[in-house]
Amino acid sequence: MPVWLEAGFWGLVAGGALVVGAVVAWFVKVSEDVVAAVLAFGAGVLISTLAFDLVDEAETTGGLGPTVLGLLAGATAYVAANAWLGRRGARRRKNMGARQMSEEKQAGSGTAIAVGALLDGVPESVVLGMTLLGGGGVGVPVLAAIFISNLPEGLSSAAGMKANGRSARYVFGVWGGIAVASGLAGMLGALALDGAAPETVAVITAVAAGAILTMVADTMIPEAFEKERLLTGLITTVGFIAAFAISRG
Repeated sequence: MPVWLEAGFWGLVAGGALVVGAVVAWFVKVSEDVVAAVLAFGAGVLISTLAFDLVDEAETTGGLGPTVLGLLAGATAYVAANAWLGRRGARRRKNMGARQMSEEKQAGSGTAIAVGALLDGVPESVVLGMTLLGGGGVGVPVLAAIFISNLPEGLSSAAGMKANGRSARYVFGVWGGIAVASGLAGMLGALALDGAAPETVAVITAVAAGAILTMVADTMIPEAFEKERLLTGLITTVGFIAAFAISRG
């Protein structure tokens, strides 16, 4: 199978976790405490994967300077895009309750939420596709981290959409579309960077890592802490340990 096609497949698999979460949220009432705990666990998984796989690999390949610049560029781009979307009603897109903006409260918030979810997912899928470029197959720790973090995101956000009266067609259309877009992002990342200089791959990896880390700090951890204040730190640490164990396994 061509690398670009394999990258698209794994991007679709990782993005499919969003659909699984949305299905669970639509048909099963899951407590906000449980969702908060899974968000915290997913945040820990992503932080570990960023530290021990993505950023470490970027620095080893491209050097400290390009890695730092890439991280800052990715974080800055995410903050700017997230701020723009927040003004249009997408700031609480991972919230499963009424605090997520409804279309009645702010016109266009549904589109902004969908675009915001896409903003969260694309950097992850690009990185996942890039793990295949070395010829050693998909990066299992990265795949596991993205899948685990996508599941509560789809669950919590879809529950919030349902609570605000959005239709099943809208909810599953959004998450199904983002799963497909995740596959395309993984495929395009592999196509665009196949044969690129290692330094270029390292910088792009760092940019994506900066965006992902900022997403964790700006959206996942705050939403988790809001509902599970006492155990958020502990659960995040457990997620960190789990991902570290996978990467060293």
